[in-house]
Amino acid sequence: MDTSLAQNAINLALEANWEAAKKANLEVLKDNPNDIDALNRLAHACFELGEIPEAKKVCQKALKIDPANTIAVRCLEKLNILKEGESGSQKLVSPEAFLESPGKTKLISLLHPGDAKVLAKLNAGSEVFLSVSAHRISIIDMEGKYLGRLPDDLAARLKNLIKIGNKYQVLIKSIFERDVKVFIREVERSPEAKDTPSFSTEKLDYVSFTPPELVHRQRDEVVETEVVQEE
Repeated sequence: MDTSLAQNAINLALEANWEAAKKANLEVLKDNPNDIDALNRLAHACFELGEIPEAKKVCQKALKIDPANTIAVRCLEKLNILKEGESGSQKLVSPEAFLESPGKTKLISLLHPGDAKVLAKLNAGSEVFLSVSAHRISIIDMEGKYLGRLPDDLAARLKNLIKIGNKYQVLIKSIFERDVKVFIREVERSPEAKDTPSFSTEKLDYVSFTPPELVHRQRDEVVETEVVQEE
């Protein structure tokens, strides 16, 4: 297999250039029609382009080759919820956005996840947003659709900081069934909060980020960016 073709397909996906990513993965599959990683990437590109029936066929082919492939299984579960023309609505951000910064970043599981069909359109790396109300902070997508909400203690802390001028970026870290994890980053700190960290500075562990449906198994083909996950 030409590893440069696979890496090109990965890079195009990380840039959210889905039409080109689809073509690149088809090129990889010309040499090896049973390349599971290329099939998974192709299915994801088709999903992003709204080509739901084609994406399903690709997933089904991958599962015939490897019935236990978890990426293909999850992808097909997502696709079965959607209709033709529906796709992911959020542009992926650079993996560098997941770099940890003590006191400025936090990984959190959302409470009371939203509608399964709305969640099915999300990807690891999608940017989402804080929606602050009187009693809670919800997470919404770019269309304003509810995805889940923050725990009350964290919401109360962030509400106070947002009120005095702090600003935050929120990214989807992972979605597995009804478990939605988001990565929150402080992007601007108010002068009033210059000595107040947004989050606790407890010890953190590192995990790699790069959406699994976009990568190849051979680790030397992908430069992975380290991000954090709390213990």
